[in-house]
Amino acid sequence: MSFSPIISAKELSAILFQENLILIDAGSGTLAYERYLKEHIASAIYVDLNEDLAAVPEDASEGGRHPLPSPKQFAALLQRLGISEKSRIIVYDDKNGSNAAARFWWMVRAAGLRQIQVLDGGLQAAKEAQLPITDTITTPQKTELIDFATWQLSTADLQLMTQFSPDNQSLIIDVREPERYRGISEPIDLIAGHIPGAINIPFKDNLQQDGTFKNPGQLRVMYEPILASTPSEKAVVHCGSGVTACHTLLAIDYAGLPLPKLYVGSWSEWSRNDLPITTDLPH
Repeated sequence: MSFSPIISAKELSAILFQENLILIDAGSGTLAYERYLKEHIASAIYVDLNEDLAAVPEDASEGGRHPLPSPKQFAALLQRLGISEKSRIIVYDDKNGSNAAARFWWMVRAAGLRQIQVLDGGLQAAKEAQLPITDTITTPQKTELIDFATWQLSTADLQLMTQFSPDNQSLIIDVREPERYRGISEPIDLIAGHIPGAINIPFKDNLQQDGTFKNPGQLRVMYEPILASTPSEKAVVHCGSGVTACHTLLAIDYAGLPLPKLYVGSWSEWSRNDLPITTDLPH
């Protein structure tokens, strides 16, 4: 059975109590976990970006702020969450998918599982659809280990990016806010600006005003002309640390287009390695 990568709150309400359904509330940091403790969709299990979906390094110059954990570590997480090859997995966050839900989606897909969807509009959409919201914590039932040796979706590392950057045959999409891309401000990393040759398509452009995704046709109009001239193995998407880039990869998949590579280290790695940086500021 083929699944759209996006599911609406109405569609979720119809399957909420299916036996094989695993519901994941993805967040980042103390405030997100405190929110989960107060309110989450009934039966949802919490997953944290820093603790579960990244191997946070001491030095972000080696892999960026949110490098991927090893496949073995992620397989162990899936096992703890009760996720098997038969599971139907729905993930959401409270940031329209951009906080950690899309990252979890990408990682599950990269683990070889297809039955993973992101709740369109996230927690807010669930509330508006009157899905059951609770503070009761669900304890997952550990399942058999899904063993995979390598990530099965394509990634780019720093070495490959240094080859892509000056190469006019490649495509680099930077999904950060325009102010960060242009070099006007940088609230998280050390330096503002962008990788030479990168184009800016902010991830928020994937969304409608209500925080739900644009429909597949609209997203195809956005991305198909850009991706059409570049082989998928020479197209890459990045952000600050490989998190919101997954939001754009999700949108591209929803549009029915081939997935580019994910540059996991993203700007947080590139900007710490004494590499060329471009800004749109007057000299």
